[in-house]
Amino acid sequence: MSSLDELLNLSLEDKHIIAEYIWIGGSGTDLRSKARTLPGPVTDPKQLPKWNYDGSSTGQAPGEDSEVILYPQAIFKDPFRRGHNILVICDAYTPQGVPIPTNKRAAAAKIFAQKEVAEEETWYGLEQEYTLLQKDVKWPLGWPVGGFPGPQGPYYCGTGADKAWGRDIVNAHYKASLYAGIQISGINGEVMPGQWEFQVGPALGISAADQLWAARYILERITEIAGVVLSFDPKPIEGDWNGAGCHTNYSTKSMREEGGYEVIKKAIEKLGLRHKEHIASYGEGNERRLTGRHETADMNTFSWGVANRGASIRVGRDTEREGKGYFEDRRPASNMDPYVVTSLIANTTILWKP
Repeated sequence: MSSLDELLNLSLEDKHIIAEYIWIGGSGTDLRSKARTLPGPVTDPKQLPKWNYDGSSTGQAPGEDSEVILYPQAIFKDPFRRGHNILVICDAYTPQGVPIPTNKRAAAAKIFAQKEVAEEETWYGLEQEYTLLQKDVKWPLGWPVGGFPGPQGPYYCGTGADKAWGRDIVNAHYKASLYAGIQISGINGEVMPGQWEFQVGPALGISAADQLWAARYILERITEIAGVVLSFDPKPIEGDWNGAGCHTNYSTKSMREEGGYEVIKKAIEKLGLRHKEHIASYGEGNERRLTGRHETADMNTFSWGVANRGASIRVGRDTEREGKGYFEDRRPASNMDPYVVTSLIANTTILWKP
């Protein structure tokens, strides 16, 4: 008798290719996927057929008119099936070709396609924080059930059985993301024990958001295998514990060239003028995180500073010294939609005229 592992590792000798179509569900944060067989390798999403799913089962369509159409948008190598098998990031439309309300990619694509934005070659570095939870009790990994570990301090980038919990999951995700072709640039343990971070980028325009969603999907699959629950809650544990964000590093071509620091300061000024609009688009439950404590700015006050992790916007010492570079928007929550955040920052800093 064959074992499950043997069957899962069967070689199809490239006679059949499996494409896992991935999309965002009705909550705006849940990921859904299903697979289909293709006759041969595919390298361009335009070569892939559109597909459909039952939107009434994902909170995205009524039962009497439930068909939602998937448009393939980005392809990644599949680290689970391997070979020529692929992961496909899709967005969702009505049968008439209208983006459904939870499809935030379509509006973002229009912003990134505008000539002024495209010419600025926007780069993003997305710092995705997340928390690993014990499956049965929904309590952080490594924490005593119903209790607490020692106070924060030794856990950030920590090493040791009493400081770092879930490292094998984190490293498996790191390698799987690199295999997939995601520009994942690093990982680290975070301030709250059981909390980790990975970084995507610098990546150009909308591809940064496509890559972050793909990396989230891969992480969700790996935690499924490990029997651990993945949380993007911006404040998973109340009290004197750090929340979870998705700090968004940003630069344009003008910011990276000589004189770029003045461009950065003008961009930050515009971000301040639209602070409320950005906060409203930066993730659910973010008010529990942006309290002015635990390395955050108060959500009701806009601020910026050099090397200041308690500000809304942080400018690095290197950027100040070199007179050009990038800045970090520290306001987005861990559960933010990267299509919304990246396109909104580009819109405000490049297209918006106060």
